[in-house]
Amino acid sequence: MPWRQRIVLILLLLLAALAILWAFLPRPVTIETAKVSRGPLQVTVEEEGKARLRDRFVVSAPVTGYARRVDLEVGDPVKRGQGVAEIEPLRAEGLDPRARAAAQARVSAAEAALRVAEERVREARAADEYASARLDRTRRLTDAGLTPKDVLEQTESEAHRATAVTKSAEAATDAARHELEGAKAALTQAGASDGRHADRVIVRSPATGRVLAVRHESEGVVPAGTPLLEVGDPGHLEVEVDVLSADAVRIHPGTAVRFERWGGDVPLEGKVRVVEPVGFTKVSALGVEEQRVLVLVDITSPRDAWKGVGDRYRLEASFVLWEGKEVLQVPSGALFRTGDRFAVYVVERGRAKARTVEIGRRNGLAAQVLSGLAEGETVILHPGDTVAEGKKVRPRLVQH
Repeated sequence: MPWRQRIVLILLLLLAALAILWAFLPRPVTIETAKVSRGPLQVTVEEEGKARLRDRFVVSAPVTGYARRVDLEVGDPVKRGQGVAEIEPLRAEGLDPRARAAAQARVSAAEAALRVAEERVREARAADEYASARLDRTRRLTDAGLTPKDVLEQTESEAHRATAVTKSAEAATDAARHELEGAKAALTQAGASDGRHADRVIVRSPATGRVLAVRHESEGVVPAGTPLLEVGDPGHLEVEVDVLSADAVRIHPGTAVRFERWGGDVPLEGKVRVVEPVGFTKVSALGVEEQRVLVLVDITSPRDAWKGVGDRYRLEASFVLWEGKEVLQVPSGALFRTGDRFAVYVVERGRAKARTVEIGRRNGLAAQVLSGLAEGETVILHPGDTVAEGKKVRPRLVQH
């Protein structure tokens, strides 16, 4: 065989051997990666809530009689003291000393309740004036740099709370006044003995707001205490959120809340007012019994921002348990357990290197890095069984 043919044959054999060797060489594992970065981090508890009126008034028939048809409809505006229903009394029964004494006792009780309500209004107004004056002083001290900003925020919250208590006390006074009118009307009916009908009873609204429900629309005889309609002010809303009892122990009055996916363009802000001390059992959609706790939240965003929200509207609440601005963090998908500690795979010179890290605060997406990683390092997301110490990898960067 000529020497040229031998050289060609040797080259072909070498190429074949190299091809076989290349085919059996280990291939780099294709992985997804992310960068260790600094940025804001929040730890939240997310639950679904419902808006509700802080003060809902059920307007009832003060006396037994014949109710005229209610002309109001749901959504109609009403003012405090406005007549919302009329009741024509039935023919009065003969004077009964026992009935008269009972009616007089109800009038006396209603008068006492009205006096107590008026005293509470005076106390609430005094507290409101003091809170407003204190807020003015705190604002001046804050502008002068003599008081921390968190003290100003706390003082503003107390002033808002005092104003709300005053409005609630005034509404309760109006309700007590209408109860007294109803008791007096009942006394008038009990004392009538001449067989003639007494004057019509005008049932008035105890608060300014809108009609929420019409319970008794058509004409007819109604016993005393029959609900006729419900009224309330849609501008005084709160949000009720039931959370797991394990989460409720981490939520306190004053905790910041963000409301998202409520139908508006921007999230709403709020603060926890009350964490109820009593839990209840609720069955989840999966049929699991859960212990839940009701949390009441005040919406602190301007009224114009959520004027479209009404009673029983749905909102998704995020309770901010902790937050930081420039936090060194790593995606949660990069973490895995090694014994009782966390670890990640870091990409170094095209190979996977396992590294133990110390983790602080965590949410569902990211975790705070206390030690073990530096800003800008590349970590492997969701490492599977194909990733091991020293294994060659081919990163594919994922933006987070």
